[in-house]
Amino acid sequence: MKTYIHHIEPVLPQYSYRQDYARDRMVGWMPGKRNRRLIKGIYDHSGIDTRYSVLPDFGPTSESILFHEDADGRIIEPTTHERNRYYAECSRKLVVEAGRKALENADGFSAGDITHVITVSCTGFYNPGPDFDLIQGLELSDSTERYNLGFMGCYAAFPAMRMADQFCQARPDATVLVVCLELCSLHLQFQEEADSLLANSLFADGAAAVIVSARKPSATRPALSLHSFSSALATEGASDMAWEIGDHGFDIRLSTYVPNIIAENINSIMENVLKSSTWNLDDIRTWAVHPGGRSILDKVETGLQLSDDMLSDSREVLREYGNMSSVTVLFVLNRILNRTDITEAHPICAMAFGPGLTIETALMEVLPATAPTRKKETVRHAEVLSA
Repeated sequence: MKTYIHHIEPVLPQYSYRQDYARDRMVGWMPGKRNRRLIKGIYDHSGIDTRYSVLPDFGPTSESILFHEDADGRIIEPTTHERNRYYAECSRKLVVEAGRKALENADGFSAGDITHVITVSCTGFYNPGPDFDLIQGLELSDSTERYNLGFMGCYAAFPAMRMADQFCQARPDATVLVVCLELCSLHLQFQEEADSLLANSLFADGAAAVIVSARKPSATRPALSLHSFSSALATEGASDMAWEIGDHGFDIRLSTYVPNIIAENINSIMENVLKSSTWNLDDIRTWAVHPGGRSILDKVETGLQLSDDMLSDSREVLREYGNMSSVTVLFVLNRILNRTDITEAHPICAMAFGPGLTIETALMEVLPATAPTRKKETVRHAEVLSA
């Protein structure tokens, strides 16, 4: 029995900032010529134009919620408690918005169809959590099964999709609502370590909802048929990508060695992924690679000898939104589903990386719409603050 992703609904928070504007704000806040020089280099070579945030704090005239300045213009770093409290406030709104819009825009699905809810986040905690908020906000049945995948990082959409697939395989009438939400900007750090400066330049906020079931896809919309999932570890990189709870937010370790570690392992990983498939590497014409950073995409492209256009969807998502942790690969898949040049079914390989160093992959097949007309989905964009 086949399981399908019928719809992906991307949602963005209210505030957005041009990368050059964010760069100049950080330069103004960080002391020392060395730090300022590093910030300029990192931001200018990030491959990012715009990032979104639930915080208005970075605007020139906006009232700050978390990041207040002292008399000398230095940032007073908020505590983890303060950051997490605002995470809960924003999460309650965004997860319900994503779930509601997914049901409104997916053909043939309603709240009464949802049998399982899976929520994903690594940027905050509260309980009753976002799974409960979805039940209440969407008026789902109290008997809806609820699951939460927490603190896994950028690859967490994959175990969520795999779990949804397994629920549908075990129960053919199941319809699973998966919602990933990450508010990375709440954990902005003002440390002088290169890892911290790099993370500040990459991460952003966003959410995405996914509807998964074994129901035959609508003729008016493209869909993704789920085939197989694979997990791998490059344990030599365990200390190069990590995420810990500190006194002033969540502290990330993101070494510049990560792209090289991925490059050293990518070919053997893909050999294992394709081992039990009837497809080979040349059959995969479309790739949905988590854009963890520009260098990561470069290494995947070079290592697998992909053509320049095969990672264009990942590069565009990075450019327009930055790295939204677990949400990001869903934005890439949504972009693929809305491409107008997909006219025949063909394989997709989706891939993401996270702490461990963990590499998660999924083989899918994109199924084009068979009816001639459909409404193209778009992502709502906020007004962007620029330098």
